[in-house]
This record gives sequence, structure tokens and C-alpha cells, in this order.
Amino acid sequence: MDKSNNPIGLFDSGIGGTSIWKEIHCLLPHENSIYLADSKNAPYGQRPKQEIIDLSIKNTEYLLDHGAKIIVVACNTATTNAITELREKYKDVNFIGIEPAIKPAAIHTQTGAIGILATKGTLSSELFTKTVSGFKNIHVVEQVGYNLVALIEDGRINSPEIKELLKEYLKPMIEARIDHLVLGCSHYPYLIPQIQEILPKDVKIIDSGEAVARQTKKVLQSAGLLNPSLDKSHQVFYTNSDPQVLNSILKNRYTVEQQDF
Repeated sequence: MDKSNNPIGLFDSGIGGTSIWKEIHCLLPHENSIYLADSKNAPYGQRPKQEIIDLSIKNTEYLLDHGAKIIVVACNTATTNAITELREKYKDVNFIGIEPAIKPAAIHTQTGAIGILATKGTLSSELFTKTVSGFKNIHVVEQVGYNLVALIEDGRINSPEIKELLKEYLKPMIEARIDHLVLGCSHYPYLIPQIQEILPKDVKIIDSGEAVARQTKKVLQSAGLLNPSLDKSHQVFYTNSDPQVLNSILKNRYTVEQQDF
């Protein structure tokens, strides 16, 4: 059965993964998509590994039931903690994960120091630890972004609380003379304007969005699943919480449905 017209399925522990969705939609504007915002259970980063796996399976089942032809795990915590289990459980499904873009930062650093702002779940994962261990000559300043996701989910992206937390979290990185900051959570790109106000001008901020979009296109091509249609695509957004914040992030351009899942 030809599934090329079926939607790309994406899920995240809330609205953050829309930063990934935007890059995919920009690169593949004719692809249909379904986005699942599991805001009710956000943030994943503070949850035990098995709970993250269970939530990821629940989201995957929902997207597959709605005809998703590929699953983008638009959440660093879910990727680093659950994507291996997802691939083992759903052997016929292509999964695209996202991880902190440590490699380009480590390769291009001139000061020998890079910063990583991520959730506790990502920084404590085996996958992250394995990735970082490959760059022994680089000083990596890790910081858990406590409460950042919760504030973003609450619609307080430009709040004084977020700015104060960012100043606290970025201070050790500035003191370590980092020249690259890796954003290890799909919510964090929405904080880039505030981060730029705090960091020195020459620090480069890296997120995974464009790389994930390119990988999604590559996998769709390899699997023969690229949508050949040039018709206007359909973008569907589901949330199990108040849709107001998700609507705001999407600038009210798309329909957001509140559903219990």
C-alpha cells in the first residue's frame, strides 16, 4: 500500500518539538504532518527512564493509529532514553531521533570549551554520556535547565523568571570561555533571543532542527515515502493540555485540537 501521502508523525513532551516541526515543514512544505504535544506529562526530563519509554510508546501508538508513515521523536529526552526500545518494538517503522549537536560544536570550537544546556533526562542518559566521551580533549560545561520547560509550557517565554534562570545557568559557561552553546532540548530554541542577550556576541548557538529536517528527508527518500503531491499540505496539531500556548507558538495559523491521550 502506498503511504507516501500519509502524514509525518511527530511527538514531544509539549510544545517544544514545534521547533523541529518548523524546520521539517520549511524543507518539506508538501508533506502532511501530525504533531502530538504531550504537555500533560511535561517535562519528560525529570521522569524515570521506564516512564519516558512508556510515554513514548503511548505517543507512537497514537500517531501510528492516525496513519503516520514515519515517526519523528521531537524530544531529546525521549530520543536519548527511549528510541532504542521504540525501534526494537516497531521494527517496520522508521524513527528519526534528535540528540544534542555536540559533534559540530566540538569540531569547530576554538577555545576548547563548549556548553550544553539540556534536561536532566538527556544529560544523565547512556547515549549522551557515550557521545560526550568521544571528545576527551574538549571541556564540556553541562547544565540542567531546571524549570525552563515548565515555564515555556506555561506561556512565560519572555518572563523575568526565565531570564534570571538563564543568567544563572549560562554564567559558568561564560566563565569557562565557551564559544559554542548546544541546546539539548527542543523547547530551548524559543529562548534564543534571551540567550543571545546574555552570552558574548561571538558564542555560536547550535540546535538540531535543520539536521533533523535533512535526515527526515533522507529517510523518506530512501524508503520511497516522499509525498509526490504538490497540493497544499495538511498540518494537524493535538495537545492534551490547554491549547492556548501551542496556538501562540504557531501564531494561530493552524488548528490545534485538544484531546485526551
